[in-house]
Amino acid sequence: MKTILVCCGTGCLANGSRAVADEFERLIGERGMDARVECYVKRTGCNGFCENGPIVKIEPADIMYYKVKPSDVAEILEKTVAGDEPVERLLYKNDRGERVLHQKDNPFYAPQHKNALRNIGAIDPTRVEDYIAAGGYEALKRALTMTPDEIIEELKKSGLRGRGGAGFPTWRKWRTAADVDVYPKYVACNGDEGDPGAFMDRSVLEGDPHTVLEGLAICALAIGAEEGFLYIRDEYGLAVKNINTAIADAERHGILGDHLLGTDRKLKLSVVRGGGAFVCGEETALIASIEGRCGEPRPRPPFPAVKGLFGQPTVLNNVETLANVPIILAKGGEQFARVGTEGSKGTKVFALVGKVKRTGLVEVPMGATLRHLIYDIGGGIQGDRPFKAVQTGGPSGGCIPAHMLDLPIDFDTLAQYGAMMGSGGMIVMDDRSCMVEVARYYVKFLSEESCGKCTPCREGLRAMLEILTGICEGRGQEGDIELLEQIGATLKESSLCSLGKTAPNPVLTTIKYFREEYEAHIRQRRCPAGVCTALTVFTIDPEACRGCTLCSRACPTGAITGAVKKAHVIDASKCIACGSCREACRFGAVETRGRDGV
Repeated sequence: MKTILVCCGTGCLANGSRAVADEFERLIGERGMDARVECYVKRTGCNGFCENGPIVKIEPADIMYYKVKPSDVAEILEKTVAGDEPVERLLYKNDRGERVLHQKDNPFYAPQHKNALRNIGAIDPTRVEDYIAAGGYEALKRALTMTPDEIIEELKKSGLRGRGGAGFPTWRKWRTAADVDVYPKYVACNGDEGDPGAFMDRSVLEGDPHTVLEGLAICALAIGAEEGFLYIRDEYGLAVKNINTAIADAERHGILGDHLLGTDRKLKLSVVRGGGAFVCGEETALIASIEGRCGEPRPRPPFPAVKGLFGQPTVLNNVETLANVPIILAKGGEQFARVGTEGSKGTKVFALVGKVKRTGLVEVPMGATLRHLIYDIGGGIQGDRPFKAVQTGGPSGGCIPAHMLDLPIDFDTLAQYGAMMGSGGMIVMDDRSCMVEVARYYVKFLSEESCGKCTPCREGLRAMLEILTGICEGRGQEGDIELLEQIGATLKESSLCSLGKTAPNPVLTTIKYFREEYEAHIRQRRCPAGVCTALTVFTIDPEACRGCTLCSRACPTGAITGAVKKAHVIDASKCIACGSCREACRFGAVETRGRDGV
């Protein structure tokens, strides 16, 4: 039997993978190939390497093709499915320019260690039979033979910490709820992934929904809950669809519902669609939203494990946390704990994006270094430009500079240096990124997403945004940096929820590691990266210019003139300082200076 695995995650669907899968099915039926060669098409979830989609994998040969078009399908069927011969042009080129046949030899996939993403790309997420064939629901079977204490003890041995950002030990949350003798109790899944550039939870919900359901069911057994909710970001239409399909299938097969796997235990699960508020990623705001109230945080204690949904004990875990639970119950907590560091066990999924050559979803053991992710897996910086910083942990995360590339990635180390793990967003920046503008961008996002309930967050973020905007627009003053640090410290100390407490991280870390850029903006009226338009003048070095005309063709305002093979000139009166010319130039001829000539 030959299986044609077509990635139908959101990224590949956007690149046309549905048409590819349809063409495979059409030609197989039309040509009677399923009679000649026993084969069928399986539509899977996201493979993680989205920029190279649509991705097609042929099993059992483990041949993987990239950027497949419907017009390639006939050749793949004839050469690979019928004849075991690869289609060379569709194979991935490694760093040495060599074509690689197998997924395990692709430099993006080879160093990864997959736990949460273990089934994605290998199973059809809409078929519960596929999940069961991959070992699904075996952990739930085991949990049904264990006491709540035994389940929680296994979690404790594993060392699993929450993957949603806080890194709180999962077993402690479960233990707290289990020890409260108040009923009913609830379990909930946080699928409200709001970080810009992050799509880890979406991938799991779309590509392996049953693993999340199994994790929730095990949690329900551990704390004594019979009802649960999955709060999923409204924009994640495919994730919502696949989760609802998974719930219906699991109930139809007697896995969930009134009789868990034929026992007298029960669990009813429902999907709640989030309204798109970033603050609803905070657990008390999420709970308020599920209840139909405005998504605003409330003071803690009491914590949700004691008083959560509808005033009852509630355990809320994020998608990736729940995806790890079945592994722990199936293989044992001690085996799970063999991977990772002393304080951060297991693996972590990251969305590696930005100025890196290979972007996508990456799962590595805790303790892997930033250098390993960015250079070994990500292939380094686009255009081989200098690496400048990486922003970890989403909008509230911190920016880590180049000299800290060998920093191990785990909860405690990142926090020590002013950053955080967060849910796993990782945005890579090169030397053309302005760190003041980066801080301004994230503060603007957080200011818009603040619920406004507490004064420090509401007013503090507005004040920080006003100062940062002034610096980027050439209105910075002496004392602005110190004022930003003071406001940031106040936010951390007195904000109601974690959004406000962590919101200053982008500002404080960029000031700590890139203070000279702030000073250049304020004192020299110059943006060293050439990003802030109010502080940047673009010029062309006549000695370096080759007259290739790429810059003039890229200029949106016609500000660049010059003959072919002659030095070009920028008309400052027409230039809007967008930087398109610099991006287009291959010879480093486009230069920047401050508005004051510095």
